[in-house]
Amino acid sequence: MSNQEVQLLASELNPQGGVYCPRPQAGMALWSNHPRVYLDVAHTGQARCPYCGTLYRLKAGEHFQAHH
Repeated sequence: MSNQEVQLLASELNPQGGVYCPRPQAGMALWSNHPRVYLDVAHTGQARCPYCGTLYRLKAGEHFQAHH
């Protein structure tokens, strides 16, 4: 498990308020990539990948506005 944390801007989230892991900011080598998983960051402001343990968190002061 990784103790890595990736700080995100609200503009980096998809329209549903999430991101996929792995992503370039997580700094994973190609050989250690895991299956792509969707993480809902907007709901609580953070989400941890169940595969690698990377924590994705909105930067302080960032707020996600849902698009309808």
